Amino acid sequence: MSALANSARLAVVRVKDFINEHWRPVLAFNGLDDFDALWKLDNEWVEAPNRCRGGWSGAARCELSLPGGGTAAIFLKRQENHTTRSLHHPLRGVPTFLREFKWIMAYRDDAISTLEPVYFGMRERDGNQRAILATEELTGFVSLEERELRWRREGVPPRGQRLPVLQAVAGLLRKMHVHGIRHGCFFPKHVFIRDNADGSVEARVIDLEKSCRRPRPMCALRDLYSLAHYVSSVWSRTDRLRFLDLYLDISRLDARAKWLWRGVAARSARKNAERARR
Repeated sequence: MSALANSARLAVVRVKDFINEHWRPVLAFNGLDDFDALWKLDNEWVEAPNRCRGGWSGAARCELSLPGGGTAAIFLKRQENHTTRSLHHPLRGVPTFLREFKWIMAYRDDAISTLEPVYFGMRERDGNQRAILATEELTGFVSLEERELRWRREGVPPRGQRLPVLQAVAGLLRKMHVHGIRHGCFFPKHVFIRDNADGSVEARVIDLEKSCRRPRPMCALRDLYSLAHYVSSVWSRTDRLRFLDLYLDISRLDARAKWLWRGVAARSARKNAERARR
């Protein structure tokens, strides 16, 4: 399917309530297998409701009982009148979670590691647009931002221990761009990593709302800049060059790699100059 067709599909598909079949018995066991039950669930916010765009949006962590014993956690995001305008809905807009849910499914269709959707639904109540998006907790994962903060506190590990992180994140970003997906805000806080027993690292990307379909060269500069500009000083210049090699799947810098390196550096310099002028 072409990038244009994929983009159109995201714009026009009518989304019914979605329930992950793996989670359906868990939700039913907890009495949470419908929109109203999830909406009324009283849990403490992990993100205080964000009030903007004429409405609000917030997230809570919910620990659910499993039918066979034990528990599992989901993140339950609810919003009311928190919309984004689109070509097909230029005035009233659509819930931002609808766009995020569709991108979660698009990433998964392309086998790109991201969140596991549990539930999605929309309702209109008394003229208010409501939406719910529930996803499985990323057990054992931490954000790249959090990992870097820990390294700064406890000491940066040897390069051999940093390399698996570079490989995982570079491989994730390369796969996104090969499929023509630009994340749009590929910051360290949106990239989650988990250490595996064999020494490898797994990476996943979250907060997909601003994703879009673009040719790979247009994907590269924006997302590489977002990552490179906001990573901390724990990554040396050699680390950054190695990341670029891994992202491009090359053994040494070539003309394209140097063009990307210069482009990212120039964009970062412009942003720094803009901040200094403010």
